[in-house]
Amino acid sequence: MIRLKYLIQKEFIQIRRNSFVPRLIVMFPVMLICVAPFIASMEVKDVNVALVDRDHSQTSQRLAHRIEHSDYFHFQGMAPNYSEALGQIEHGKIDLVAVIPQHYERDLVNGRQPQVFIAANSVNGTKGMMGSSYLGQIVGESLSSSVSKFIGSALTTQQLQNSATQKLLYNPRQSYKLFMIPALMAMLLVMLCGFLPAFNIVGEKEKGTIEQINVTPVSRWEFILAKLIPYWMIALFVLTLCLLLAWVVFGFWPAGHVALIYLAAMLLALIVSGLGLIVSNYSDTMQQAMFVMWFFTICFILLSGLFTPVQSMPQWAQTLTLVNPLRWFIEAMRTVYVRGGTLLSISTQLAVLTAFATVISLWAVVSYKKNN
Repeated sequence: MIRLKYLIQKEFIQIRRNSFVPRLIVMFPVMLICVAPFIASMEVKDVNVALVDRDHSQTSQRLAHRIEHSDYFHFQGMAPNYSEALGQIEHGKIDLVAVIPQHYERDLVNGRQPQVFIAANSVNGTKGMMGSSYLGQIVGESLSSSVSKFIGSALTTQQLQNSATQKLLYNPRQSYKLFMIPALMAMLLVMLCGFLPAFNIVGEKEKGTIEQINVTPVSRWEFILAKLIPYWMIALFVLTLCLLLAWVVFGFWPAGHVALIYLAAMLLALIVSGLGLIVSNYSDTMQQAMFVMWFFTICFILLSGLFTPVQSMPQWAQTLTLVNPLRWFIEAMRTVYVRGGTLLSISTQLAVLTAFATVISLWAVVSYKKNN
């Protein structure tokens, strides 16, 4: 224990003497939590829309005014015909065009339901899909109010609307920031607790100082624990800083017990720091360790469900996510942070993370070759 104590002190002295690492530990969470939720958003706004009005009636003008005053769209005016509007889409000037057919108002008065044609630029599939969906809702609302005005039939209006009652659970404001912040915390733990231990040992190899430790009576377990414990403490600091920033900047606080978040975070920190030590044990240079860790980090992020749901991936990719610890951690974080889940709710995720942590920690100890 005494040797372990001095080894840990040595690690903290090395971290403190490095002018870059302490600043990275503080500034990286601040920048990622305060900036990334505004950038990494799937919310679609400021869609450029043009309108082709072939009816030129008061009803079609009211629809145009609805589109013009919507917060989702930038109304780019009226196009004389569909061909010209399509040309604007091809040149990237507009994203959507709505074509109001002839006899739009007359068909409504006669009890028929006219069809408004919507064309969307789907080079960006998400923007095209969401933009056309928003525009379709506006057209549907306008159509419903016009039917009620001309026919005066509440039953007909109801038939044009969705009969289902909608209730949004856990995230009633549909804030994408609330969905992203737990995943960004996972990214921080992977980047800081994975890369820093990997660079630590490789740096000692390049400097030759690790040979001095190899000839001491320090055991494998003491050496590995001395390398891991400082980064577990860094993980605690980073997670606490992230929780406070999310509360101060966005007003988000975990719906569940905070202790469950710390428990899952410590398991992930143990996994990624152990992985960093494994990579460093097999690497001879800093560049080699950096590329290997970057490869694992990219795979973890892409297969974690951070940006896209796991259920939306192909079946082979869903199978690969089962061996991705980041997937299980993000599921646990969102369950506790957003839904207010209990220990029972994340028991499966914690069990899988514990298994990963055990295997990787043992591997990190065995892969370290101590030369006497």
